[in-house]
Amino acid sequence: MSDLPVPPPDDRPLRVAMLSYRSKPHCGGQGIYLRHVSREVAALGHHVEVYSGQPYPELEPGPLLRTLPSLDLYRDEDPFRTPHPREIRDWIDLLEVAMMWTAAFPEPLTFSLRAVRALRERVDDFDVVHDNQVLAYGNLSIGELGLPMVTSIHHPISVDRRIELAEARRFAKITKRRWYSFVRMQAKVARKVGIVMTGSESSRDDILRDFKVPQENVKVIPLGVDTRLFRPRQLTRVKGSIVAVASADSPVKGVPTLLRAFAKLATERDATLTIVGKPAPGGPTEKLAGELSLGEKVRFVTGISDQELAELVASSEIAVVPSLYEGFSLPAVEHMASGTPLIASRTGALPEVTGDAAVLVTPGDAEELAAAIARLQDSPRERAQLSDKALVRIQERFAWSAVARATVEQYRIAIAQAAKGPASAHS
Repeated sequence: MSDLPVPPPDDRPLRVAMLSYRSKPHCGGQGIYLRHVSREVAALGHHVEVYSGQPYPELEPGPLLRTLPSLDLYRDEDPFRTPHPREIRDWIDLLEVAMMWTAAFPEPLTFSLRAVRALRERVDDFDVVHDNQVLAYGNLSIGELGLPMVTSIHHPISVDRRIELAEARRFAKITKRRWYSFVRMQAKVARKVGIVMTGSESSRDDILRDFKVPQENVKVIPLGVDTRLFRPRQLTRVKGSIVAVASADSPVKGVPTLLRAFAKLATERDATLTIVGKPAPGGPTEKLAGELSLGEKVRFVTGISDQELAELVASSEIAVVPSLYEGFSLPAVEHMASGTPLIASRTGALPEVTGDAAVLVTPGDAEELAAAIARLQDSPRERAQLSDKALVRIQERFAWSAVARATVEQYRIAIAQAAKGPASAHS
């Protein structure tokens, strides 16, 4: 147990443990959400400690980071690695390796087991636990410790599973089914953990449909954007430049569609494409870029700072979110906050997020995307109109401070429900 003082009851500052099994700081929505929510909740006067596995988040002043190291079997530079026997510390590590060797994805489950072990030693130090889309069996044990919990589901991974299975062929379909076997666990846990927060009505509908969470438990709290960083700048936008922020090898992010659209454009006009995301060496995205002979007209960047990312977005002529599905899309609101004219897929929460401040295209349609990019490149007036609409929409709807206040309200509701007993907590 720590020696943190026990605060007074009622409207006291809360002591919050935030859980995230992986927290990529720049191109992963879970890590970006964690960084901003933890900062703003702490800024409201609450004590926040973040428990995370690798990759660790880059936190701002206020919250504290507590690392729960995994074996880091999926690190970018060495994915699906075999750990040295000296790295194995306990039975959870053995479970992690065994699940990877049998083509499953173990990180949510094994992180949850490490988290409950850590929290068991500190039950009296926290008032509430905030799960950032771990949704694993260990979470149920956290509830049994008497710690109230709220859960963020940015979108149910069942959607990713459907998209990837639809694209997979033969043996790959079998391995994909095994990889996504954790989704069934997440659905079971989601139905039992009480309050679930999500960023859009679209995601709420998907959670209700796929995870069968009780309707009254799902609360929509739109996400925010860091306007300290993502804002219009006194920079000359680079003519013909296109930017996208996406996990390069994830089929749901639509990068192949963007590459095919760009290949068509590149034969007709002078243009460059920057994708913030790293494809696996020899992976499908890298192979496709080679097959399309895109050469130096396309570059993939990774490991850039927040400042560099913001300047890249603000200096680009056009931004694209080509996803086949999004439960919210933080990159979309970051592009809008930068005043960068946006083209996005007409899917998931993207129409809800962008409103009339983006050009919407059919997901997966490279011809339509190429035509939309070409039209915007040729129309300074339309680009200026989209930029103006985006900036107004950002000011009206998206702020992390508002997200934090709404989140703390859900913390207090969860604490009150837990005080009344299990029946109330799951009503």
